[in-house]
Amino acid sequence: MKITVCIGSSCHIKGSRQVVEELQYLIKENNLGDKVELGGTFCMGKCQQGVCVTVDDAFHSVTPETVKEFFEKEVLKKV
Repeated sequence: MKITVCIGSSCHIKGSRQVVEELQYLIKENNLGDKVELGGTFCMGKCQQGVCVTVDDAFHSVTPETVKEFFEKEVLKKV
């Protein structure tokens, strides 16, 4: 599974750094380092939709407040 987080300027302002840090923590906490690849990219072209995140090319809008719920729903249930 590949998770990509936008780290472009708009998403950075909306908290992409916190989203990345929380995802790193959750991946490590759940021992998924061998199953989940976390990467960053610049603008995904959906700047109005919050921090842009893709999971295997499926788009999601995530905030620092919703990242744990996102992880449980979109990552843990599918790994």
